Amino acid sequence: MKPTILIIDDDEKLNQLIRRYLDDFGFHTISAVHPKNGLEKLARMSPDLVILDIMLPDMNGFEVCKTIRSQSNVPIIMLTARGELMDRVVGLELGADDYLPKPFEPRELVARIQSILRRAGNQKVTSILQFGKLVIDLDRQTVKLDGDLLPLTTHEFTALSLLAKHPGKVMNRDTILQELRGIDCDAFNRSVDITMSRLRQKLKDDPRTPSFIKTIWGTGYLFIGGEEKDGQNEIQ
Repeated sequence: MKPTILIIDDDEKLNQLIRRYLDDFGFHTISAVHPKNGLEKLARMSPDLVILDIMLPDMNGFEVCKTIRSQSNVPIIMLTARGELMDRVVGLELGADDYLPKPFEPRELVARIQSILRRAGNQKVTSILQFGKLVIDLDRQTVKLDGDLLPLTTHEFTALSLLAKHPGKVMNRDTILQELRGIDCDAFNRSVDITMSRLRQKLKDDPRTPSFIKTIWGTGYLFIGGEEKDGQNEIQ
């Protein structure tokens, strides 16, 4: 089952942007634009994590956070358009798990969600990795693209899993090689490039215009699956 994320923010456009982005990363999202409705959904649907804006109608985010903490230990990430230190301090004192000022990169939000869920002992976030049409099942060691099962070798699955667990982070060849050597991979850098080339073919990923794996010349590889392009990836 996918982790469920509840978004409480009165900005409907922002709600939609966050929902679309988190859906691409394998989360199930629900949202509310009014705090009362958000608290009702929290009680009814028991989400795994709450994204909570501070500037809300009728009840501000601090009041909502305090109310949530009186009845639930669900992890909370607070958002605010004001970047003041005091907001962060108050939010954390009231029981928020993390704090993210607007504007923010959605990939950073995803990373924080994943980190918090791991700390909370939620295994759902690590067993299934989904990036749009690409689904990686770490437990079953299977990969599906557009619903079709890909015939990956052990080397290819290991390399893809390593990259997908660290999206947005450049993984150098030595790091990838070290991961592959644990399964008797030949100890020379060229084996990494061969594995990545075959993996790209099976993913139908053109290295000139990649959708999943980008080559960082002279360094290694970067997993970009699910990220928006043309610089349109900052949420205001």
